[in-house]
Amino acid sequence: MNKLNVSLIGVPMDHGQNRRGVDMGPSAIRYAGVKERIESLGHSVVDEGDVHVGKADGERDEDSNLRNLEVITDAMEELGARVQQVAEAGKFPLVLGGDHSIAIGTLAGISPQYENLGVIWYDAHADMNTSETSPSGNIHGMPLAASFGHGHEKLTHIRGFSPKVKPENIVIIGARSVDPGERELIRERGIRVYSMHEIDKLGMNAVIEDALRYLKEERGTDGIHLSLDLDGIDPMYTPGVGTPVPGGISYRESHLAMEMLYDAGVITSAEFVEVNPILDEKNKTADVAVALIGSLLGEKLL
Repeated sequence: MNKLNVSLIGVPMDHGQNRRGVDMGPSAIRYAGVKERIESLGHSVVDEGDVHVGKADGERDEDSNLRNLEVITDAMEELGARVQQVAEAGKFPLVLGGDHSIAIGTLAGISPQYENLGVIWYDAHADMNTSETSPSGNIHGMPLAASFGHGHEKLTHIRGFSPKVKPENIVIIGARSVDPGERELIRERGIRVYSMHEIDKLGMNAVIEDALRYLKEERGTDGIHLSLDLDGIDPMYTPGVGTPVPGGISYRESHLAMEMLYDAGVITSAEFVEVNPILDEKNKTADVAVALIGSLLGEKLL
């Protein structure tokens, strides 16, 4: 097994949505033993601590209708810089959220390391809203659109460039709650989506095989970032998320997906987001996150 130098970066961010508590996600994942779990697999782990996240009052920006725009962009600039520094040192960045708006910063730091980055977005949602299509103005529903250059300039141009990833290099797995504007954008930009319909019909094994064939063979990506939202998994397994959607991916299917990604040797960075301890049951969702991180990094039964 290829041994990695893993850098953990926490982002205690809850400003991208309305429900408090997800800022404690990085602490919950640490408490669930993420560092020890990774080290038990033979990898080296350095916990780089948390990105500074300023205070916010939930107010909408007058011009854009976006909530907490300034404090989020400030934190994402710092996160992008820290992720880029880690990646340039040849380490594996593992980012712990925090709400899913943090992916804007993660991808800003990862993207410069690759000529043709691919992204696997493991999520119940498409996260491709903009200020025009979002009724809430919550930025955690916008990071994927922002990362391929669609949306408010302050979000699309974190670290001074856009896009971070080509839309045709994105694969969404587990979608089951997609807004009308997002649906139109998916068709317009040619984004590959494996909804729960495909997972139920084909099985997770076929979905991952096809997703990897698409990203590696058809698109020729030279690195793949995994952005895993815990609400992609059915809430019976992950109750501690802010926007649960019934009928999701099972615990075992998720382990299979992570195991297959490890076996393929293609994941070059990852983030696990939307763990909210206030909504959780005895840290169950953080435990699931740590177990899936183990599978992604090579944990096997035998």
